[in-house]
Amino acid sequence: MTWEIAFVLGLTVCAVVLFVTEKFSTDIVAILVMIVLLVFRVLTPAEGLAGFANTATVTVGAMFVLSAGMFRSGAVNFVGKALGRLARHSSRLMLFVLMVGVGVLSSFLNNTAAVAILIPVVIVVARRAKTSPSKLLMPLSFASMFGGMCTVLGTSTNILASSIAEQAGLGAFSMFEFTKLGIIFFAVGVAYMMTLGRRLVPDHRGQGDLTTSFGLGDYLTDLVLQSESKSVGHSLASAPLVKELNIDVLQILRGEDTLRPTPETILREGDVLRIQGDLRTINELKGRAGVTFGMSMKWRDEHLQSTDTRLVEAVLGPSSPLAGKSLTESRLRENYGASVLAIRQHGTLRQGQFENITLMPGDALLIDVPNDQIEHLTQQRVFLVVSRAGIPRFDWRKASKAVAIVVAVVVVAATGLLPIVAAAATGALMMVLSGCVSTEEAYGAIEWNVLFLLAGMLSLGAAMEKTGASTMLADGMIDSVGGLGPLALLAAFFGATMLLTEVMSNNATVALLLPIAITTAQAIDIDPSAFMFAVVFAASSSFMTPVGYQTNTMIYGPGQYRFKDFARVGAPLNLIFWALGTLLIPWFWPF
Repeated sequence: MTWEIAFVLGLTVCAVVLFVTEKFSTDIVAILVMIVLLVFRVLTPAEGLAGFANTATVTVGAMFVLSAGMFRSGAVNFVGKALGRLARHSSRLMLFVLMVGVGVLSSFLNNTAAVAILIPVVIVVARRAKTSPSKLLMPLSFASMFGGMCTVLGTSTNILASSIAEQAGLGAFSMFEFTKLGIIFFAVGVAYMMTLGRRLVPDHRGQGDLTTSFGLGDYLTDLVLQSESKSVGHSLASAPLVKELNIDVLQILRGEDTLRPTPETILREGDVLRIQGDLRTINELKGRAGVTFGMSMKWRDEHLQSTDTRLVEAVLGPSSPLAGKSLTESRLRENYGASVLAIRQHGTLRQGQFENITLMPGDALLIDVPNDQIEHLTQQRVFLVVSRAGIPRFDWRKASKAVAIVVAVVVVAATGLLPIVAAAATGALMMVLSGCVSTEEAYGAIEWNVLFLLAGMLSLGAAMEKTGASTMLADGMIDSVGGLGPLALLAAFFGATMLLTEVMSNNATVALLLPIAITTAQAIDIDPSAFMFAVVFAASSSFMTPVGYQTNTMIYGPGQYRFKDFARVGAPLNLIFWALGTLLIPWFWPF
């Protein structure tokens, strides 16, 4: 073992630990790895930065723009309409169509974007069908992974694997090289979710509106200011009622008007303050001079909304700029005029005293936000709006152009008229030139953290190849498992990839294990294809945790799931896929 090998292996272990513990975001970890390799001269600047010009990085960036054109034009709204009609007749048929529909979309478009646009659609459809959204959201996420296995464009993991294979001299994957086995995984996955999985998926989320879903009713009340109240004549910020007690004034009802309160609002006699506070504070108000309670009521969303504001459920996506910040640091009220009323984090619901809670991807927030800020919050990736307000309007002109462009990209890439990277980049440019997305929307649609993750992890793969670390790890795999034959090695790679991708990025897992799989196959003198596809399919089989795959993180909060729910539903599916992969991969790609 040379010092370079020891250094790269030590750096790899450190990177895996940082990925698993989530001390830093995945893209920061990947860039940190790249910089360390450059500083210690394990890689030259050209080698270390080559990931930014890699075909995988460019293709993935272009696919984000293509997906944005499809979804922002409302081109997939027909899925919601079809589900709505089916919901009136058969919930099982609706679930089947949902899974097949999102699977087909995810075969050719970014599956993260597909799930993002369909979450609010599914919640609305579930309410019409009088079923729990929890019963539909997990199948939605899993089906997007099934579909992503079917083509090269289905997920960034497949694109990355194709690029690594090409760099290793094995040639890039064709558009439909995954399809023959991908369709089998797709069919088996849908069958599982329609039978055993359907029974195992929990029924956590009720059918009520957002106020009911977030349990806000017990924390709301109306206060009527009397003439003797010390707060009358004071601004809201200086009013003794607000300063001395931990309450948040959501609305001020003054005669026929509903006012959105500001710190400068002057309180008057007869004002009705619609407030939020904990139960202890509300009990203290009962003995407060100068205030009386309004009529008790069953609180609904419309009681907290006005003509200018809307109550929405918003989820922190994996690339949200608020991840890792507290609500105080995020300055949502100052920057967007948004008020947070409740937070659901890791299954725990909080209706107050959450200003210093660190926000994490997957957190679901109930916010009151001005109507003109909802689209702004979405475009800047601050939140993923998963209530009805998050459903884009249908524009048939833009939608028809977007569909035509995507179909053209798939046809051109599949027939070999252009390389996949050239077809995707051309399609992204056409989305902008045709007006399906603006230049600003195109840049905003790109998940830059994913591109930086790809570039950084490609540098680690290059370092493992250059130093011989991948050869050393391959020899270790052969020594420990190789005596049992190639099938045992394939099963080991499939299982190791499946476990690793549950706790860290699937892209990072592929970048780490695929070079080792290729080197192992070459060392025992067999075709590397079987080992490569074992790693690639396993990397898209992240069903047991809400953190291993972006779509699972996105449904975590809206579905009101707990960590153990994914393990209960996903573990049997992982075992089924592991057995299928071990048996069928050598049949499609012989050793």
